[in-house]
Amino acid sequence: MAALIEDFALVGDMRTAALVSRYGSVDWLCLPRFDSPAVFAGLLGADEHGSWRLAPAACVAGRRPAARRRYRGDSLVLEQEWDTPEGSVRVTDFMPPRGRSGSPDGAPCVVRVVDGLSGTVRMRSVLETRFSYGRIVPWVRRESHAGHRRPDRVVAVAGPDSLWLDTEAGTETYGSDLTTYADFTVSAGQRTALTLTWQASHLRPPPRPDAEALLRDTERFWDDWTNRCTYNGPWRGAVMRSLITLKALTYAPTGGIVAAPTTSLPEEIGGVRNWDYRFTWLRDAAITLASLLRTGYHEEARAWREWLLRAVAGDARNLQIMYGVAGERELAESELPWLPGYENSRPVRIGNGAAGQLQLDVYGEVVDALYLGQTSGLAGDDDSHILQMKLMNYLESNWQEPDEGIWEVRGPRRHFTHSKVMTWVAADRTVRRLSRLPGEPPVARWRALRDEVHREVCAKGYDADRNTFTQSYGSRELDASLLLIPQVGFLPPHDPRVVGTVEAVQRELNDDGFVRRYPVEQDGPPGERAVSGDGLPGGEGVFLACSFWLAHDLALIGRRAEGRRLFERLLALRNDVGLLAEEWDTGHGRQVGNFPQAFSHVPLIDAALRLG
Repeated sequence: MAALIEDFALVGDMRTAALVSRYGSVDWLCLPRFDSPAVFAGLLGADEHGSWRLAPAACVAGRRPAARRRYRGDSLVLEQEWDTPEGSVRVTDFMPPRGRSGSPDGAPCVVRVVDGLSGTVRMRSVLETRFSYGRIVPWVRRESHAGHRRPDRVVAVAGPDSLWLDTEAGTETYGSDLTTYADFTVSAGQRTALTLTWQASHLRPPPRPDAEALLRDTERFWDDWTNRCTYNGPWRGAVMRSLITLKALTYAPTGGIVAAPTTSLPEEIGGVRNWDYRFTWLRDAAITLASLLRTGYHEEARAWREWLLRAVAGDARNLQIMYGVAGERELAESELPWLPGYENSRPVRIGNGAAGQLQLDVYGEVVDALYLGQTSGLAGDDDSHILQMKLMNYLESNWQEPDEGIWEVRGPRRHFTHSKVMTWVAADRTVRRLSRLPGEPPVARWRALRDEVHREVCAKGYDADRNTFTQSYGSRELDASLLLIPQVGFLPPHDPRVVGTVEAVQRELNDDGFVRRYPVEQDGPPGERAVSGDGLPGGEGVFLACSFWLAHDLALIGRRAEGRRLFERLLALRNDVGLLAEEWDTGHGRQVGNFPQAFSHVPLIDAALRLG
């Protein structure tokens, strides 16, 4: 059985990422990209579906966790330490950014460095490579070279993929039961490295990685990147870890930002709300861009803008809510029946059918991000201006249509209040930008649209009897996305309707002081599981992003001390290395949903900026 979600830490190279448990097991890794098939899928099943365990031999056999773990400073270099009767050891895990000094031809590589801290400890590596999400057992062979002083290389091949395991002198490698073992000892002051490198199987073998050079270069990369951060508030540690996580979720060649590096981690243990998040949502990427800009990272903002222009090139009517990391449009959803799922949460899905949904709010988020880039000092760009005009032309003709909304409901389309508010944002930011340009752009037309949307939302999306905005026109249900109304400037924070909405969400969507997205389970026939208005059975945890929004809003409406208390409670939900999944299960006191989740770390940053 997989570890708890919060038992994992993240390492990555800005093209893909691995999850490493406190038990010393790499249980999730897709190669060579975030959205490639997993070579280690034990996270969604068992060791037999792919994993790489490395720890003291007794701890591997007994599944004993590390006594301590941490990231090395502000980096993505993970350190875990074990204490045994024979002595203590440290395992340092990282993935070097590709194409830098010491890397094997820019190929993805996982490096695991073992340092002896005291005594002499017997170590064991257990490598179970399973290509295609745990389905394919590769052909494993030993590559030896006469006269070569270093150990033989072990290579696993299946179809287009190969993985090369390199060890150092004194390491005994052998195969048994479709598993590759490596045994060695390490004494105080000694260091041994194991590396696993992916290479397309038709190419020549990759060169042996230089683990020492890669470690130095990886630390230098993160030192240089984190030194650019402009935030120096009271929660710098939490903000910096969130920024590093967002950088890790950025696909370096294109600038696309994935929502999470995993698929099918459940929103309810044993439930069916299991989705593939290894894609670039326009919404998530846009709000991530905003957080990066506010903390000094303009280079990432420029890269994202270029990715956006390539991904959505063409007719705005064909805008998708999500794309592949290089801008791919075909993200067909399917299920993997051979995987039992995380803690038997089925089905396991790859691809995402929500890619074909209509979500009008993404137009507002994209236009808002473009506007923020322009006002934050990014150089002007004619192509982004043309894109903004195309998006507005589409909205002008289609904003009155019902849609699936921010939460991607799989039930009937509705007139979601948040979608209309974000239509107002798109018009508002466009008016502001066009008013600064020479000539006579259609400012009056967009201003009239902005005013019309505002009037309609206030008339149809507001319940005067309860003094709150509602999830959709004519409904009584609340929705946490309404907390964004003051944050995007639709109404000022001290407007009585805003205060009433914040208090209603805090009261009616409350779960142990945190916030649910919307009412999930509804009454159903006796003996049958309820199906909510989002078209899916079962429930989910409290949504961490929404809870951060509430903390943010409490500060906006003058209840700063209360907002800070909630913010501190939310920070306490992070795991010991500062990472957050999508949701929190209040009943079991654990993280649920895909992990780590950009949509949780972004509002953490925004709330820290507001509350600091």
